[in-house]
Amino acid sequence: MNGTAAGQRNVSGASASPRYPFGAVGVGERAYRAGMTTHFAAVGLVAQDMAETLEFYRLLGVDVPASADGEAHVDALLPGGVRLMWDTEQAVRSLDPDWSPPTGGRRVALAFDCGAPADVDSTYRMLTAAGHRGSSEPWDAFWGQRYATVLDPDGNPVDLFAALDG
Repeated sequence: MNGTAAGQRNVSGASASPRYPFGAVGVGERAYRAGMTTHFAAVGLVAQDMAETLEFYRLLGVDVPASADGEAHVDALLPGGVRLMWDTEQAVRSLDPDWSPPTGGRRVALAFDCGAPADVDSTYRMLTAAGHRGSSEPWDAFWGQRYATVLDPDGNPVDLFAALDG
């Protein structure tokens, strides 16, 4: 693990670099070195309770070691190559003393492809049975997907979806 500013650590094992202080993004690092254009690489969320937040995302299959629960910064490389990153409120305030949690409506939503319509339903049931708040029960969306929404421990909507058959 690489130590970084404000006691933050990269738990993914990737090497730190000036462009990616919490760990290189593999192909992205090589692309920047070759002078290629910017690409989307990560989504960052602020966690009020890191352990509770990480447990929620583990239920969705995100590979984060339990040893990360007490860290100020955690990132996980997802199968599609994008990083999902979390910082504690304290870590964010150490970088921006004027930061305060957003209020009002949703500002971000994440979406997880469950693979099949029945898996949207079973994933929704699993998360709500684990005590997470359902926002929209599974339904068939007019755009051709089975869809549901659960709130993560910090109130961020997490959409669950799968293509409808036929």
